Amino acid sequence: MTSIPLLNLGELTTEQFLADYWQQKPLLIRQAFPGFTSPVSAEELAGLSLEEEVESRLIIEKDGLKPWQIEHGPFEIERFAELPESHWTILVQEINKHVPELALLQERFNFIPNWRLDDVMASYAPDQGTVGPHADNYDVFLIQAHGQRHWQINNTPPTDEDLIPGLDLRIMRHFESEQDWVLEPGDMLYLPPGVAHHGVAQGDCITLSVGYRAPAVTDIASHFLAEQIAEIDPEQFYSDPQPAPQPHPGEISAEAREKIRQIIRNLPLDDATIDHWFARHTTDIRPGHTLPDPDEELTPAALHERVTAGETLWRSEYCRYAHYTDESGKIRLFVAGEEQPLAAGLEFAATLLAGQRTYSAVELVPLLGLPGFSELLCALHNEGCLYFPEDEDDEPA
Repeated sequence: MTSIPLLNLGELTTEQFLADYWQQKPLLIRQAFPGFTSPVSAEELAGLSLEEEVESRLIIEKDGLKPWQIEHGPFEIERFAELPESHWTILVQEINKHVPELALLQERFNFIPNWRLDDVMASYAPDQGTVGPHADNYDVFLIQAHGQRHWQINNTPPTDEDLIPGLDLRIMRHFESEQDWVLEPGDMLYLPPGVAHHGVAQGDCITLSVGYRAPAVTDIASHFLAEQIAEIDPEQFYSDPQPAPQPHPGEISAEAREKIRQIIRNLPLDDATIDHWFARHTTDIRPGHTLPDPDEELTPAALHERVTAGETLWRSEYCRYAHYTDESGKIRLFVAGEEQPLAAGLEFAATLLAGQRTYSAVELVPLLGLPGFSELLCALHNEGCLYFPEDEDDEPA
């Protein structure tokens, strides 16, 4: 396995980056990953795009059936023989699920909370390949993995009027560059939301995108309220026994308005309820996705045997981990949309499990004797949230 070099912010500290650049302005960092070699090749990306469980897209700027043609995988291998020599791009989403080095790449950005992390996307393009000038509503670190890409940016967010009509992609019809660079392997460009950017391959090119999701306020509110409403008895109705005579039938009385206000106020909007809901919501499995089933259930005895033999336990990229400390000081761990109760003395497990993606024998062996710890690991393994790479047919997913 190729090791991912540490992220180099140059003269900046992580504190300076977060204070001066994060969600504020772009930043180019030359050799953010010194000596970087792409963990995935163009042939491997093409191979992944043939798989049913892999989300992939093909974007053809020219020589397709229409300009900026987009196709969704899985593809047939013959499709690649039909492609033009230039001006196309293949994108593989959530490649961190399929290439272990790219799962570990995410840990180089641990100065940003994990719950904000979306995924790692990989794109391959021959000469002049591009997805067009556009802007995203999320933060992204663009890492040059192979070859060169020419990037141009404009800090003015595009409006709907700036977009080419009738396309499946949000591509700008006119793009004026304010800054531009050619990125070499190991270089990285950070872009906050709303910054228009246009990247064009110069020769064969692989770019990795580490994206950070920003949930829409409407999604936060609608998901929270939908869950609270689901808890209300559907057979409970508004009632107004013994109302006072009302001289104006068109008026909504003060008494009726107060009853309606009280119905809304009775929704559980306390801090503890909101915190607990959000931890479950932000770690939940995405719609249409499922956790992989382990080949066989793991017992504490088998876990102890495998770990003491030197095997490393991995965190599944198919689920999310997060924790917080509630108002009483209790540490609460959430995995794949569910709270995992922690027995007394296991509070450390929250930061350990949610803070890294691999757990070595050196780390785990001294902890296996703690009451409840082996059982917690086995439960997570048997749900598909932890795994041993040796159990995988291919590389760890």
